[in-house]
Amino acid sequence: MTATLIVLGSANTDFTVLVDRHPHPGETLMGGELVTATGGKGANQALAAARSGAMPVFLGAVGADANGRAMRDALGSGGVDVSSTVTVEDAPTGVALITVARDGENTIVVAPGANASLTPAQVVPLVDQLAGPRTVLLAQLEIPLDVVVAAATAVEAAGGRVVLNLSPSREIPDALLTLCDPLVVNEAEAHDLSGMPVDSVDGAAAVAAALLERCRSVVLTLGGDGAVYAGPVGTGHQPAPRVTVVDTTGAGDAFVGAVCAELAEGESLEAAVERGVAAGAAAVQWLGAQPPRT
Repeated sequence: MTATLIVLGSANTDFTVLVDRHPHPGETLMGGELVTATGGKGANQALAAARSGAMPVFLGAVGADANGRAMRDALGSGGVDVSSTVTVEDAPTGVALITVARDGENTIVVAPGANASLTPAQVVPLVDQLAGPRTVLLAQLEIPLDVVVAAATAVEAAGGRVVLNLSPSREIPDALLTLCDPLVVNEAEAHDLSGMPVDSVDGAAAVAAALLERCRSVVLTLGGDGAVYAGPVGTGHQPAPRVTVVDTTGAGDAFVGAVCAELAEGESLEAAVERGVAAGAAAVQWLGAQPPRT
């Protein structure tokens, strides 16, 4: 079976608490109700792609525990193929501890669990079975970097396309960066990679143009200001609609999933970014990393 979209990444159980404001170091705050849900950047983006009409295959790892079973059920019922998802016997499913303030901003701490156990030896044979010339591989960095590099190399060898969401921000090898089509970064990640400030839409376009010298195409997300993109056919800016922000936790993942759903259908980068901005704007109006279908 050849997949048009493979999502390689993390799967976590999210524990989210609403607070009036984020605590200072050493401070204890009383929060609201605890919300437990499935999350992880890989799982979030796979579900976002499925909501946008794709049929993604999820490559990731969960524990042989109740959280792992709930993750498989949630992904499968959301339209994601979990037949290639790895179950790890000696590690728990990953966990994310999230606080969301009343203004919608969040803080997140992740205990990776089974996500950290993935190896190239597990993933590359699966990618070799699934990848072809029309395949898009979407990856992030909540799993071991060597797994991402190996999978991207395998997809490139099959003639497919590599999309990397450089989140959480970290140093990556140039060999991986040159495969990215596009590289997707937010303002902080773009600054970490380029050393250039992102303080306006024009500044973001300049940073995207600079990063284009190191990869095949670039998308730089700007929150409420939408996103800019740069590729061989030019650059552009897609503004975002003004909406009431409830929780920003899943916005970036909704954006990336929708972008890759469009790319997997053969759409242009410009069209994909337009769809991604709309998906991100919809996501911030819901609490949690995996908003419901709308």
